[in-house]
Amino acid sequence: MAHSKQAEPVTELDARYSDPQARPADWVRARDRLRAAEVFWLSTVRPDGRPHVTPLISVWVDDALYFCTGPDERKARNLAANPHVVMTTGANDYGSGFDLTVEGDAVNITDHARLVRIAEAYEDKYGAGWHYDVHDGAFVLPAAGRAPGHGRALVYEVAPVTAFGFGKGEFSQTRWHFNGDAT
Repeated sequence: MAHSKQAEPVTELDARYSDPQARPADWVRARDRLRAAEVFWLSTVRPDGRPHVTPLISVWVDDALYFCTGPDERKARNLAANPHVVMTTGANDYGSGFDLTVEGDAVNITDHARLVRIAEAYEDKYGAGWHYDVHDGAFVLPAAGRAPGHGRALVYEVAPVTAFGFGKGEFSQTRWHFNGDAT
């Protein structure tokens, strides 16, 4: 599945959860926060319907978030049965900051050229300790001292369908709808 550049989202402030003087948050600023965030919480659904949440790192490339995981890890097994995810980032402070959630489907990316660009984004953002090689449609850790197949990671793209921004201190809740989604 090829990712296409998304149009600017429809933005709305939910007055029920916002201070009277609040204004909708700007998507460009929210996107920049997604790009800069170092830690995300990924929510998936287990095959039996129970939720699963785990912290991970992620990069923003071409209007989508990307993360990787081993093919036998819980999140990869969950995604094989149900691609719907929520990715969350922000701060644990109650009175200040801005939290973001992105809802979408996690799509396994196997295109070599795209994986190389995403691997470069990981290393640019997180440093040389997060260098990946690309082989057979996945990330692989450099081979030195590793058994064959060890260190393989599937790469997933999450293009926003709906995103939320939660301003704290001066409370606000902004919703962004992408691709005509209005739910």
